[in-house]
Amino acid sequence: MEVSERVISRITNSFSDGGIHFASPISSLRTSEIDLVRGVLQMMQGLSSSLFFWDDNGHCFRVKSGIYVIHLSQTSLYGVLDKFIYAATSLKLVEIVVNKIEKSKRLPPPTLRAFACSVSAWLRRIRDISLNEEMKINSSDGKTTPTLLGLSSSLSSLCSGAEYLFQIVHEAIPQFYFELDHSISAAEVSVHIINHLYAKLNEVCLLQGGEEDEYRMLLYILVGSLLPYIEGLDSWLFEGTLDDPFEEMFFYANNEIAIDKAEFWEKSYLPRSAKSQKLRVLDFASDLLSSTKEKRNLSGRESISLSGVAKEKESNKNTFQLCPFFMKDTAKAIISAGKSLQLIRHAPMTSLLTAPATNLENETSIGGLTLSEIFCVSLVALIFHGDHISEYLWQDNKLVSSFGSVKEIQRLEESNGTLTAKTSSNKAWHKLLTDILAQKRDLSSGYAQRDPLNSFSVKGKKLTSNEIDELPQFNTFCPENPVITVCLKLLHENRDAWSALNISQNYHLPPLNDEGLRQAIFGENCGTGLAHKNTDYTSGFQFGEFERQVEDGEMLKVLLPCPTLLPLFREDMCMSEVLPFQNNSTLPSRILSWIQSTEPKSTPLPAVILQECLTSYIKKQTDHIGKNMLSKLLHDWRLLDELGVLRAIYLLGSGDLLQHFLTVIFAKLDKGEPLDDDFELNTILQESIRNSADKVLLSTPDSLVVSVTKNPGSSEDDQHYMSTSVSTPRKGRSQSFGIDVLDSLKFSYKIAWPLELIANLEAMKKYNQVMIFLLKVNRAKFVLDKARKWMWKDRGTATTNSKRHWLLEQKLLHFVDAFHQYVMDRVYHNAWRELCEHMAVAGTLDEAIEVHESYLLSIQRQCFVVPDKLWGLIASRINSILGLALDFYSVQQNLSSGGAISAIKLKCEKEVDRIEKQFDDCMAFLLRILSVKLNVGQFPHLAALVTRINYNYFYMSDNGSLTAPGSRSLRST
Repeated sequence: MEVSERVISRITNSFSDGGIHFASPISSLRTSEIDLVRGVLQMMQGLSSSLFFWDDNGHCFRVKSGIYVIHLSQTSLYGVLDKFIYAATSLKLVEIVVNKIEKSKRLPPPTLRAFACSVSAWLRRIRDISLNEEMKINSSDGKTTPTLLGLSSSLSSLCSGAEYLFQIVHEAIPQFYFELDHSISAAEVSVHIINHLYAKLNEVCLLQGGEEDEYRMLLYILVGSLLPYIEGLDSWLFEGTLDDPFEEMFFYANNEIAIDKAEFWEKSYLPRSAKSQKLRVLDFASDLLSSTKEKRNLSGRESISLSGVAKEKESNKNTFQLCPFFMKDTAKAIISAGKSLQLIRHAPMTSLLTAPATNLENETSIGGLTLSEIFCVSLVALIFHGDHISEYLWQDNKLVSSFGSVKEIQRLEESNGTLTAKTSSNKAWHKLLTDILAQKRDLSSGYAQRDPLNSFSVKGKKLTSNEIDELPQFNTFCPENPVITVCLKLLHENRDAWSALNISQNYHLPPLNDEGLRQAIFGENCGTGLAHKNTDYTSGFQFGEFERQVEDGEMLKVLLPCPTLLPLFREDMCMSEVLPFQNNSTLPSRILSWIQSTEPKSTPLPAVILQECLTSYIKKQTDHIGKNMLSKLLHDWRLLDELGVLRAIYLLGSGDLLQHFLTVIFAKLDKGEPLDDDFELNTILQESIRNSADKVLLSTPDSLVVSVTKNPGSSEDDQHYMSTSVSTPRKGRSQSFGIDVLDSLKFSYKIAWPLELIANLEAMKKYNQVMIFLLKVNRAKFVLDKARKWMWKDRGTATTNSKRHWLLEQKLLHFVDAFHQYVMDRVYHNAWRELCEHMAVAGTLDEAIEVHESYLLSIQRQCFVVPDKLWGLIASRINSILGLALDFYSVQQNLSSGGAISAIKLKCEKEVDRIEKQFDDCMAFLLRILSVKLNVGQFPHLAALVTRINYNYFYMSDNGSLTAPGSRSLRST
């Protein structure tokens, strides 16, 4: 014990004699726990107090230095307070960000404003929890004393929610957006916010145990942020109007392209691309959307198998960079739907046809509800009741009933297999839908009964104060006087007070007479030189002042019948609660309030929510517009009839439409006359059309025009095609008049708008390529028929050489006839039948364009004019054989004119040997190449060509060995 006392005394003496002194706490810093609780609750509401204050430099809440409580150590005290300080700081930082957005000099885009508004509402909800706790403490009877530990337990969800809200706001809004010189666009900000909220909601939706608040918070903010974007889609999908002043949609209008231009469909509305390099737009399509892709076509129609569809879907990721990724699969269809609406509504004003307008021109909503309202109703049914009502709400392309009754709604419910009237009529979404339809019906009938001219008078009669009860503002919705609208119920309940509220008889309007003003300034002697007294600013106004005051007074009475009337006030009251029903406002406001106050029954994935509540309706609307557009194309605008005209012209399907024209130009080429006069060619063409039995195909003879191009094959595709072609070694008498001289011709046909959107300039170029090839075949057939006539005249002098000539002529003619028959069967008939079949099942104008492009590609391949290396090699051999027909014709022409001369006869025989050998070599090459492609099975249509040109296995046996005499040299190599 003595040792212990010494130790204690030594320690005490060291502290008292110049050592470390125990500082006694300052009594003024002592505080009670209840004061700390009140300070914490006020801090959570964003308010500073005597114990906690906001540090503007540190951007955080701080506790007053040195405070203490008796029963807690400093470590324990600050350990408890740090949790509240961090949560309060998070809420305050969120408030600062929201204020920056709301008070920004540059008006923020709608999605960002909606995001800030949703965050602000949820921030108030969190802070209201603290306010309610403070009210409970202040109203308590003192029997229970609040403690920091109890507060920590009751506000645990608040603290976690505050931290999570700060995390969402911090990550959703790019920090450099608040820089003065930022280059980020509104579209980039909007899609970043929506994609980020989508991804966060996807993360928390499957978590269990206390995570429902985070799910509800994210759902609330996502829905609120999506509403402006959905409103923009609504105006585009139902009105064909791009209402996007802030340029935040994923596509934009190219104002340089008018609607009546041929390139309207391709270039009028284009996908928006990202500009900022700082912001990486989130893309979760590969991970999140793979499980929600549609396994079947919602419309139930037959899908069209086209070569470019799969590649196009793969390129959507890069094409629609600034599109919310859950909408990328329908992005192209959305753009096409709005353009289709514009075409449908614009075409009747400019089209020469007098087709009746479809109902689509008057459809501006889904059964009277906007897209955002349908989204909200479907969301309530899915989240709070687990009902999937998209199929129920849209029946025969309309809502259950346009302003329908409850009985009619229930009747339609009973006919639906998934919903029953007994169960759904008691659900919130059903009551909400019924109430909204009733309000819209009442509002519509109110507007229908109201005369707009009665806003200032009743049939021209001036109103007195006793007739105020007849004012239309007191009987229906009054948009020009919101106070009356808000207080309408109050006014009807207190009709006796109308006379006291109406003070219009006490109006004293300032006179226009300026005599009093002049006297006040100049006194009694105010300018004796003036010609008039009682003037109106020296304008000579002397009469009508009383009448003017009475008329203006009556006007003010109509506009402001009760100017002193003020509506009832309630803090945090939404305008949608007091005003009559407003589109895109009343219903979404109710749904957002519902999400705040109601626990969801389920927490589905965001992909399920948006697919069921939004994307499905968009898909149905785009399909509906597409079907109407196709109906217009096929029936009103007669698309197939116009394509049939192109078929008759460019595929030479008409019997005699171009017969005279071809006969004349082939004769000119035979005489060595060049085709270089456009006027002469068009004169011949118009004469051929006028004398044709098929002239009724063309609206006017001059709708088809031919021209001569100076540099044929100057385009990239033509240059590629010509580079792979092997020209004929010799071309008759003149190189310029060989088989390729027809390449300089270009036929132009004027297609009526809007069908030129499908048969555009690029399509007409492909038609020309096919037509020029068919003209070459016709010219070869023409010269062979002419050569046969000469040979038939000389049949009396039959020799060995003449029989050889006959055999060669028959081989050339067989090839030309067989190839011509193949073209007519495959190109003219089969390809056209496939076109008509695919057009019948097409759903949109885009699909119709794809069908037409597939048709053109098909006939290009079957005529071997597609720009491809292998097809170019095949086409070169075919052109060589057609050129050999011209060479054979030249030989027979020389023999017919100077065949008695031995030198000429010998030269002609050598030329025949060359033609025969080259023909056999070309045939062997063609059959070998075509058989290889045929065995691969990629192009089965080549079987018909091989069968025709290798008739009875004359050139190639069934096992693939060459049998033609001229093929031995090729086999030996």
